[in-house]
Amino acid sequence: MAARDLLFEIGTEEIPARFMPKTLSDLRAFTKEEFDGASLEYGEISVRCTPRRIVLFVSALDEAQKDSVEVAKGPLKTQAFDADGNPTKAAEGFAKSKGISASELQVREIGKAEYVVAEIKRTGRLTAEILPAILERIINRLSFPKSMYWADPAIRFARPVRWIIALFGADALKVSFGDVVSGTHSRGHRFMGAEQIEIKTPADYEPAMKKNFVMTDPEERKQEILKGIAELEKELDAKVDVDEALLEENVHLVEYPVVFYGSFDESFLEIPEEVLTLSMAKNQRYFPVRDANGKLRANFIGVSNNKAKNMQVVREGNERVLRARLYDASFFWNEDQKKDLDAYAEELKNVTYQVQLGSVHDKVQRVKSLALWLTEQLGKTELKNFVGRAASIAKADLVTNMVYEFADVQGVMGREYARRAGEPEEVALAIYEQYLPRNAGDDIPSGYVGAILGLSERADTIAAIFKIGLEPTSSQDPYGLRRAARCINEILWGLELDIDTQTLIEKAAEPLSLSRETLDKIAEFLKQRLQVQLREKGLAHEVVALSLQTVPSRPLQAYRMSQVLQKSSDAPWFGELVTAAVRVKNLLNKADDMGSDVNPQKFTSDAEHELYKKLSELTEGVRDSVSRNDWETLAASLAELAPVIAKFFNDVLVMDDDESVRKNRLALLAKAQELFLLVGDFSLLK
Repeated sequence: MAARDLLFEIGTEEIPARFMPKTLSDLRAFTKEEFDGASLEYGEISVRCTPRRIVLFVSALDEAQKDSVEVAKGPLKTQAFDADGNPTKAAEGFAKSKGISASELQVREIGKAEYVVAEIKRTGRLTAEILPAILERIINRLSFPKSMYWADPAIRFARPVRWIIALFGADALKVSFGDVVSGTHSRGHRFMGAEQIEIKTPADYEPAMKKNFVMTDPEERKQEILKGIAELEKELDAKVDVDEALLEENVHLVEYPVVFYGSFDESFLEIPEEVLTLSMAKNQRYFPVRDANGKLRANFIGVSNNKAKNMQVVREGNERVLRARLYDASFFWNEDQKKDLDAYAEELKNVTYQVQLGSVHDKVQRVKSLALWLTEQLGKTELKNFVGRAASIAKADLVTNMVYEFADVQGVMGREYARRAGEPEEVALAIYEQYLPRNAGDDIPSGYVGAILGLSERADTIAAIFKIGLEPTSSQDPYGLRRAARCINEILWGLELDIDTQTLIEKAAEPLSLSRETLDKIAEFLKQRLQVQLREKGLAHEVVALSLQTVPSRPLQAYRMSQVLQKSSDAPWFGELVTAAVRVKNLLNKADDMGSDVNPQKFTSDAEHELYKKLSELTEGVRDSVSRNDWETLAASLAELAPVIAKFFNDVLVMDDDESVRKNRLALLAKAQELFLLVGDFSLLK
């Protein structure tokens, strides 16, 4: 069948960069759904964008739909025809609903019964006839975090739509969105391109855009930026910090990237580098520059959307803007140091943490008490002074000028101000590390003081927010409790801290007077989060489920046990043991009665004697291994038991006709069940 290319361009005012990745993903998905649903054959779907346009290009789109045959099932044959073979009202009604006569109905066997079916043959329509409606559905399906309206309040888009092009080969399609009707004219770069560019066919589009300084392919713009950065690295003999998120943002801020560098006064390098880099990245989208030793230089790399005749003018303009930002940061840095951290900590009494939970100062006092308790629990009493001091001033920087201006540097500024004030390095570092890890994959605290502070702060948050009934729902987690639980587990694993999180939460709950019901809800919440994280580590669902039966609130031990079980699961004995454990459970569940004690005198086979002996040898050892969290020894004991209990089931009929023998064998299996339950329900591993 003949095919043509399709071009669909939506021209807009500048769309925020953060909207673009999802928009392109949705555009591709919606196009595929619509075309597949319309029985249209096509080649490749390509989606592109710039801040001022969203572009869909589909190659080799068939000129007509495929002919189709729809088969609809109707009533049973016995209901559709009477004894003489004449159609009943049921048959006639079904046929009418499908637009055919009753005589055209067919009988087919479906399953084990015969039904009447209707075959409806549909001749495919011309693609040009159905494309406008499809494209209008696609544009209306696109959604954004925030939308605008500009004429009709019912018509919304990320930003006002100014033009639309819809070309199917050389044919222009009529597509409407709000007050905009598609035409054949696009627009070039806002400053360097033509205001009107006629596009006659989809093949004309990309060359015309390039000629008018528009790169529609985000990947091409990305490579152009990276190429420019590499050239400037050689020119400056330096290394540029290329943050992927910042790079992606720059890609979607420009239609024609021009990379340049600028400089600032070296005196600004006295400001903590996190403040400098944040100011450059967040406010101006600049990349920081470092020398060969990794030290920050008084330079920055920017990406312009305009290739000026004199780039020196662009450079100087950007330097001027950054200079103002850095003057502010320098002023805040100096002003903040005129007061000590204890004075700032006192000001937290006037800062509300949560209306029902009091001030930030109240929270700090709870966290301090919990942190000191946790220090003792971990046997780190030599750190109590550091922990107490760090906890007292941990949130002091929240009321500094610098953090008010740059919220992302909380903790960073506390660390730097503490260092300038002569606090011990353990205290200064803990103020920063209390926030680690900030997200999945981030660094964890390097020392115990910061870890203890971070664990205590998150435990208090979880307990406090559950107390006021604002725990996470399926769609909302305003206080980041899932992230808090994740961070607790990451810290415990990373520093190999064996803490019972339920005990930690119950201690955190003491000053908050939580009910038993609320504590149980928190326990279940933490268990669910732990299960999710263990699964993310590649551990099997069933292995994790068994481990969480044994150690539901000890993340370190749950992880270690799961690792040992997963490693063992490939061994032949493991399957034997699980099968046997499940049989034991099933037999005991079905048994009406059994002996209360095992009598070896009633054994009639070697397999019974061997199992009894092995259970007697291993039960206390298994109990001891579980209590000591010695998972390797536990696995060895289970491996020793597996062939013995497997042999028992191969050689012995448990449900013997002799009641005395049967009860004795069931009692023996009860001893086996006793051993299994020391570990957990092995049927979870089935």
